[in-house]
Amino acid sequence: MKKTTILREAIKARRAVVVPGAHDALSAKCIERCGFEAIQISGYGLAASLLAKPDVGLVQMKDVLDMTWNIVQAVNIPVMADVDTGGGNAVNAAWITERLILMGTAGMNIEDQIFPKRCGHMAGKETISAEEMAGKIRACSDARNRLDKDFIINARTDVFAAKGLEEAIRRCNMYLEAGADLAFIDGIRTRADIEKAVAAVKGPLSVNLMDAISGMKTELIPIPELAKLGVGRVSIPVASCMVAHKALMDFFTALKAAPAGILPGQTKWVAGFEEYTDFVGLKDYRRMENEYLPRERMSEKYGAARKIVGD
Repeated sequence: MKKTTILREAIKARRAVVVPGAHDALSAKCIERCGFEAIQISGYGLAASLLAKPDVGLVQMKDVLDMTWNIVQAVNIPVMADVDTGGGNAVNAAWITERLILMGTAGMNIEDQIFPKRCGHMAGKETISAEEMAGKIRACSDARNRLDKDFIINARTDVFAAKGLEEAIRRCNMYLEAGADLAFIDGIRTRADIEKAVAAVKGPLSVNLMDAISGMKTELIPIPELAKLGVGRVSIPVASCMVAHKALMDFFTALKAAPAGILPGQTKWVAGFEEYTDFVGLKDYRRMENEYLPRERMSEKYGAARKIVGD
C-alpha cells in the first residue's frame, strides 16, 4: 500500500492517529523506531535545527524542501511536510504540492497566515482572507488529483486567536469544500472547543498538543479520549527539538562543570558508539564496501579505520 494511502486511511478512521514532529532526519528515524505510524516535519523544529532561530518565517522554502527530502528518505513510514503559507500565492502553493508528491511525501500542512508567518502558539498572528486561502487549497488539490489522489492536504487556520471558534469552524469547512482532506484549528483551547469543532467541521479534524507535556495553549487530553471524540490526527510537533535542546544543554553543562573536563563512566548521557552506528545503518554500508569496493584500492589508513569500527 502506498504511504499516502496508509496515511489517508488512518486519518479517515478518526482514531486520533498520533503524528509527532521531527526536526531532522535523525529525529524522524528515532520517532519511527519508537513505533509511531507517521511523522510530520516540524516547521518550528526546522527553524531551530537549521538556524537556531524562532519560527517566524525565516526558513527559505528551498531549505524546507531539502530537509523534507532528507527526512522522507530516512524513514519507511508516511511523512507530512510543513510548508507554512505555501511559498507565496496559489500558483506557488500548487508547485510546492507537486514537488512534495514527487519526492514521496504523504501529505502536507498549509496555513492561512500572512507571510511572514509565526508559530501558531505565538502572539501577533495575522491571517489572509478565507477566499484567498480557499484558492490556494483548490490549486493544491488540483495538483494532488493529477499526481496522487491519496496525498493529504491539511488546511490549518490560525484565526481562532483573533476571531474565535465560530470563524475557525467556518474557515475549516470552506477549506474542506475547496479540496482539503483534513482541517486544523491551531491554538484551540479547551475540550469543549474541540468537541464543538469535531461536531461542526465537515471532515476530519487535527488537534495540536505541542510537546504533549505542557500543551501550550491547548488543553492536554489523553489520546484515547480524543479518539472517542472522533479526532482524525493528533500533532505533537515541537517535542523533538525541545527534547534535543534540553539534552544538549544538560550534557554540555555537566561536561563544562566536571573538574576533570570529562565524565568517565556516566553512560546515562549518551548512546554507545556501536548502538548509535547500528541505528544509523553502518553495518549495511560495511556490507556494501565488502561487496563492491576492490580490496587493492583500500589504503592502509582506511583499513585501520575499518578495524576500529569493526567488521
